[in-house]
Amino acid sequence: MRKLFIVLFFMLLSKWAQSQQLERIEPMFWWVGMSNPKLQLLVHGAGIAKLSVQLNHPGVKLAKVHQVENPNYLFLDLEIAREAKAGKFPIVFTKAGKKKLQYTYELKNRVKEPSRIQGVSGKDLIYLLMPDRFANGDPGNDIVKGMRENKLNRDSMYYRHGGDLQGLIGKLDYLDDLGVTAIWMTPEIENDMTEASYHGYAATDHYKIDPRYGSLALYKKYVDKAHEKGFKIVKDVVHNHMGTGHWLYRDMPMKSWVNQWPAYTQTSYRDEPVMDPHAAEADKKKMLNGWFVPVMPDFNQQNPFVQNYLTQNNIWWIEYAGIDGLRLDTYPYNDPDYMKDWMQKIKTEFPTLSVFGETLVNSVAAQAYFTQGNTVNRGFDTELPGITDAVLKNALYEALNGNTGWTDGVFRLYATLAQDFLYQDASRNVIFLDNHDMSRLYSMVNEDIDKFKSGIALLLTMRGIPQLYYGTEILMKNHYHPPGLVRMDFPGGWPGDKADKFTASGRTALENEAFNFVRMLARYRKSSPALQRGKMMQFVPENGIYTYFRYLPEGGKQVMVIVNAEGKAKELPTARFAERMASVSAATNVITAQKLENLKIITVPAKTTLVLELN
Repeated sequence: MRKLFIVLFFMLLSKWAQSQQLERIEPMFWWVGMSNPKLQLLVHGAGIAKLSVQLNHPGVKLAKVHQVENPNYLFLDLEIAREAKAGKFPIVFTKAGKKKLQYTYELKNRVKEPSRIQGVSGKDLIYLLMPDRFANGDPGNDIVKGMRENKLNRDSMYYRHGGDLQGLIGKLDYLDDLGVTAIWMTPEIENDMTEASYHGYAATDHYKIDPRYGSLALYKKYVDKAHEKGFKIVKDVVHNHMGTGHWLYRDMPMKSWVNQWPAYTQTSYRDEPVMDPHAAEADKKKMLNGWFVPVMPDFNQQNPFVQNYLTQNNIWWIEYAGIDGLRLDTYPYNDPDYMKDWMQKIKTEFPTLSVFGETLVNSVAAQAYFTQGNTVNRGFDTELPGITDAVLKNALYEALNGNTGWTDGVFRLYATLAQDFLYQDASRNVIFLDNHDMSRLYSMVNEDIDKFKSGIALLLTMRGIPQLYYGTEILMKNHYHPPGLVRMDFPGGWPGDKADKFTASGRTALENEAFNFVRMLARYRKSSPALQRGKMMQFVPENGIYTYFRYLPEGGKQVMVIVNAEGKAKELPTARFAERMASVSAATNVITAQKLENLKIITVPAKTTLVLELN
């Protein structure tokens, strides 16, 4: 009997000990001096709701303790006074007045540097890469024990390949030489899923760098090194969903943490109901609240606890690492009211931060609907500065590949840009020709090097913030279906690769021709105020030729861009461009350095975009 009593006693003691576990507090630390004095801490641990909470730090008030459906959670509302000082203090968890658990919380001082959080603009060229597929600098973290996906297979497009942060750090000089000024990685936070999680869009921990990429400290080191070399950093963030492997999904604070349906319901992927004045509420709900795919639970962004968690997480990363810009994944799928509130909070804390949202929609009007200042028929301002300009991307391909017609070919490009009046400022849009979710440029122009160059010339001279997808500069190719084909490894990024295309000697003659063309224009762009921040004036296409100018109102060198997408050379009379050329006596071909003295008629080779600096 005595033995049975002892066994029962220790069983109860073990159960009580388990009920007092403190697994995590998020954000794990914060800063004094924030514009918003309110901070909500998420506390997670077995049975934590049974405990009371106390803290004592001058200027910090525990305003409210929230108990929710799941007894493994508490949410603590803190108010941090402006006069509060940085320092550490204990958060004490008690029961019946006795201390059971303690967490040492830290408030840090904000870093005050003029060059911190610079924002990205038309002065920049963004380089988009997938860290798993770019370069492997540390083979020791290729497979991490305990993670759900424990295979490395470079022969498969769906398994991890081993690229990491150290690999990217080792290639910063390559990017600098190319003329890149900003780096955007697909999400680098933990994606501990069973398979195909290399892309980063199925988060399983919002405060942790995926250990197969490196550590939190290494990420901070990467940002610091990039800043030292003159790069800006764009972080890719996802508000709409997480992965089913996320600890917050496996043990949800409440059922309403994600959008619930009687049966699994996938989003319609139709953005129209969000803006359609005639839309059925059922269609709008399916678009916004349906899950993206079965393994990506859809956050309920009308839940205030979810709102605080996501917003604070973004603020934490920006302040911790000194991020310069954010790219917002799947922007139209998010709750509009929440995203407006989110944008206001982000702008308040980081007025110089740049933000652009992914909007893969079908018209200029649809893109503009989601941007700042477009309040007509909507009733509120999203305050989103810019978007990824997929409609312009489609128009660029029509100009490169289409046949000239009243609304086709180069005229489609002209007409698309003519609708820039719908935006508050179209120069804040990110422009691109390819990315990780679509076919690559070289394949889209049927591996025609002249069309490739013409597309690059348009990308690097057009209004907006240009984005180059990794490997485009060395003619990496393939169409999107299946998606893995456009996410292949950068050759030379792995020890033992047959060719190192990070070097001129490892590239073919044609690849070097493409690389040098991109490099020439990218580096010229860094020295051209007209391309970086100038206005744009375009002329109606005639005879299959489209012409536009980039210039500064106050004067200085302007750039003339002439597009001939047709298969034969053409003569361009310039008399009708007098508004921009009246005082111009000569020009220089930016690529060839050839001087043009007679500008009355300019010969434009077939399938060519001429970039001329007017003197």
